Amino acid sequence: MPHRTEETAAPAVSPAAGSTALRIAVLADSDTRWKWGALTARRLSGATESGAAERPVEISGLLLRGRATPTPRQLAEVGEVGVDTGRVREVTAVEFLHTVRDEAYDVVVLALVGGAVQAALHGLAALDLPRRPVVVTGYVGVVYEKLADGLLLRHGADVVLANSRHDAARFRAVYEGVGADASSVTEAALPFLGGEPYRAREGRDTVVFAAQPSVPASRAERTYLLRRLVEHARLHPHREVLLKLRSKPGEHTTHIEELPYQRLAERIPGGLPPNLRLVYGHMGEVLDRTDLLVTVSSTAALESLHRRIPTAVLSDLGVREALGNHHFVGSGLITSWDHLDGGLSPRPDEEWLTGQGVAADGSYAAAYDTARARVGTLLAAGPLPRLTPYYTPATAPGYLPGILARHHLGPDGHPLPGAVAPKGTGRVRGAVRETVRNAARGAYRHGVQRVAPVIRRMGEL
Repeated sequence: MPHRTEETAAPAVSPAAGSTALRIAVLADSDTRWKWGALTARRLSGATESGAAERPVEISGLLLRGRATPTPRQLAEVGEVGVDTGRVREVTAVEFLHTVRDEAYDVVVLALVGGAVQAALHGLAALDLPRRPVVVTGYVGVVYEKLADGLLLRHGADVVLANSRHDAARFRAVYEGVGADASSVTEAALPFLGGEPYRAREGRDTVVFAAQPSVPASRAERTYLLRRLVEHARLHPHREVLLKLRSKPGEHTTHIEELPYQRLAERIPGGLPPNLRLVYGHMGEVLDRTDLLVTVSSTAALESLHRRIPTAVLSDLGVREALGNHHFVGSGLITSWDHLDGGLSPRPDEEWLTGQGVAADGSYAAAYDTARARVGTLLAAGPLPRLTPYYTPATAPGYLPGILARHHLGPDGHPLPGAVAPKGTGRVRGAVRETVRNAARGAYRHGVQRVAPVIRRMGEL
């Protein structure tokens, strides 16, 4: 992850009356969203790179139990986010709601997929707390699919962060287009941008391909990209070529990866060339030694552009909404492996960059000023009104109940019968329940990650 050298200049938001520290809870459901949520919490609090702020800040980490709950290795690989990962704990949606009820947080950051955000919003509304926290949510990267669906599932939060001026305009248009309040949309930026500006160094020539778990999805297309990367390495033996991977086989990130590049690489005839390596680790540390970043549509492209690293978005598989590279139309970055093999280094369009929130012009230091001010205003306003998401049992009776039920909540946002264990069951029964739950979760993950992909592939035969 990039080392954040730029710091926001606006004052930290104030904690609620009577509190000595600003207390923020981050609820995340994957490694990537955990990074986004924790760093967003720090940006909103005004915390500096060293973790200090004008007022004490306490950030609690909660991981929503599910398919993509990050492993300890993934949490460690995310890097420094200002939260002790040893104190991060897993919760169900219902346990999260009880934690909010009992802990009296000032701010809650929902770093979740849209359906989980909607469930949390209705659950928080059903708590009907006399003093509820300010609720913040947003997106971890480029929003290239399910724009209306994802946004309306996030509606109801006090602050819906947009990562750029371009996104803020799109978000408001969606809300206003269905008659929903758009005042929550707040322009900010990706919280993990930073790092030293790119400087070419003599004797170093490193090309990095930033892989994505689900783009492209088919075996043929993923094999094609890997083959072209191998060919590039063989054409340029003087270059260090790195395949940057998000996860190891069996682990899940924000998206399901059914065909890991590690497995595909094992089938390359003759093996990988000596100058091509598979790497993991913090993206910022990889970018520190990158001279050309290549991707289909990874958010890593925005991190790279922020640092002015030469960046290429591939058109080999087409420029398609399903791939997400249509987001980069007008950027000047779209090219192909043929051109990259020939030595092309794309140059970004400055006007496009300005609208995308990468802030390569140095304005990133103020990117969270507006969001921080909005949170501060809400905290100072006293008791906040009940959360009112756009989706209700009246506006979406055929959609909302199913979303809430997946998180063991009824249509009114209250926990379903049996969703909460009775009090006083004792430590022994509690430990047994936790063991059984962990075993069930392990079986579920095995089914999702190993068995289901095999069944799907068999069905394609």
